[in-house]
Amino acid sequence: MTTKPQVSTTITTFANDDPGSFRHLVDRARAADVAGIDRIVCSDHVAYGENLEAYGDPKNGGAAGGKQPTGPDGIWLEPLTFLTTVGAVTENVRLGTNILLAALRRPVVLAKVLATMDVLTDGRLDIGIGVGWQAEEYTAAGLDFATRGRQLDHTIEVCQLLWREQVASYDSPELQFEKIHQMPKPRQDGGVPIWVSGTVNKRSARRLAKFGSGWIPWGDDAGNLVETIPAMRALVEAEGGDPNFDVVGNAVPVRDAEGAIDFAATFAGAAPMVEAGVTDVRVGGIPPTGNYDDDLAVFQGVVKAFRAALH
Repeated sequence: MTTKPQVSTTITTFANDDPGSFRHLVDRARAADVAGIDRIVCSDHVAYGENLEAYGDPKNGGAAGGKQPTGPDGIWLEPLTFLTTVGAVTENVRLGTNILLAALRRPVVLAKVLATMDVLTDGRLDIGIGVGWQAEEYTAAGLDFATRGRQLDHTIEVCQLLWREQVASYDSPELQFEKIHQMPKPRQDGGVPIWVSGTVNKRSARRLAKFGSGWIPWGDDAGNLVETIPAMRALVEAEGGDPNFDVVGNAVPVRDAEGAIDFAATFAGAAPMVEAGVTDVRVGGIPPTGNYDDDLAVFQGVVKAFRAALH
């Protein structure tokens, strides 16, 4: 568990229309690294159907009242490819997903990709995982949406086995293999840290207890962390896991009279959730400037305000 709270931000790697070049996103990540942002994360979709209203249905894993940020033809960069590109031009910032639809990837290949990324970035990778909300993605991948939870668990089981065992054997209803070798192993002991997305329920707690280093709260539970963090810690402990996991908390932007984010007020407002156990304070809504120097100045202001308020 992180001893001091860290500050993170999301790089928006999707767009409704083709911007012509995505170089500005790489420059933005570079600026965050130089400024001292602790972690950058990006999101994942591999394909779209046309039932986008499912995003707002919690029964499918969506967010109540939420709206998908693009149409079905929105442009979404593949997150692991993007983070690999960013990893090549940064030195300190941690790289993560919020979230990766891990079950859509073949487990043995995903294990190899993530281990390679961790090696090439000197152990700077974190992977946030979740089941997603869109049935059509699973159908397009030849998978059953109804069993997405078990498919996610199976995927992480295989990844962690291959990361931790020199000679791996596996036997489940989904897959069997014996005496499999896969190198290199991730740089980080135990493999790439897994951050589990979900609400406070036994399924998410069981997944976090078994696989997770951190929790990414979802839905209404993300908005009441003073109460939901102790509730999730109790559930994880009841499932036999370590209750001292990291927690993401979204800092609600406070805006000044001109509509710009007041970072000092934003982080001051985040203090109660840090006291409750949030270790990754995620600040979103920072508009991109399209220019490295301007992004650098913005992120330097973010880091300065964060450290003044919460360190």
